[in-house]
Amino acid sequence: MGSVNTKVTLCGIEMDNPIIPASGTFGFGYEFAELYDINCLGTFSFKGPTKDPRFGNPTPRIAECYAGMINAVGLQNPGVEKVISEELPKLAQCFHKPVMANVSGFAIEDYAYTCELLDKEDQVGWLEVNVSCPNVHGGGMSFGTQPEAAAAVTRAVKAVTKKPVIIKLSPNVTDIVSIAKACEEAGADGISLINTLLGMRINLNTRKPVIANKMGGFSGPAIFPVAVRMVYQVAHAVKIPVVGMGGVSTAEDVIELMLAGATAVEVGAANLVNPFACRDIINDLPRVMEKYRISSLSEIIGQA
Repeated sequence: MGSVNTKVTLCGIEMDNPIIPASGTFGFGYEFAELYDINCLGTFSFKGPTKDPRFGNPTPRIAECYAGMINAVGLQNPGVEKVISEELPKLAQCFHKPVMANVSGFAIEDYAYTCELLDKEDQVGWLEVNVSCPNVHGGGMSFGTQPEAAAAVTRAVKAVTKKPVIIKLSPNVTDIVSIAKACEEAGADGISLINTLLGMRINLNTRKPVIANKMGGFSGPAIFPVAVRMVYQVAHAVKIPVVGMGGVSTAEDVIELMLAGATAVEVGAANLVNPFACRDIINDLPRVMEKYRISSLSEIIGQA
């Protein structure tokens, strides 16, 4: 099994493999570090802080679906200052690679403020700027559904940071390519997609929506074909690297998204079903690579 090369380079930073637990599904890492050595990961995207602390949305926040789940957590987090003073030191004890900092906001100034602080942290390798959260009113997705707004966030963050900035896009749009291109033109170093689709369930007994927020982010295996399609469209339209995600649960899914054009692949909902999901995918990658006669993962990016 030693003959395959799983290394990839994302925005100038080499990773041992392309596997990245997605923001919001892996906390700040140390919860999972109690279960296995998380240094096997390529990196992970930690739970996105906002400028100020957030309690999140009212409960219930989770609804089950046939091939996935709907969540409306609402960016619950302790705020960026607490993340830097309390969470990052704990993270440093269990993870010894550059980490991806996911950032959310409600105004362009919020994004810039939070990114400027995180950019100064040695542990942070990349900033993943989330303009795609469907679960908060007046924040996140409102920036990610208009090319001009996504570009404005990109420019503001790039003006105050030195590290690679990856803009995370929403699939809840008609034309994903125009938004990705606007971010690239505004200076983005990479694009990550897709965040969740917008979904809803209704309880037949109460005849009310299952989730207090009414709607939420729909994730899980059901959305994987949408992710493949959008990653393919964006990767062929921009020259910057693409981080793919959406319903990934196997090593085969990782290869498929990379063939579509992803340089690295995030795994989200699968972590909530099986906390060992990312470790298992990483362990299985060499077998799947040999099966499909792939000697180096970096060579298959965008080959489809």
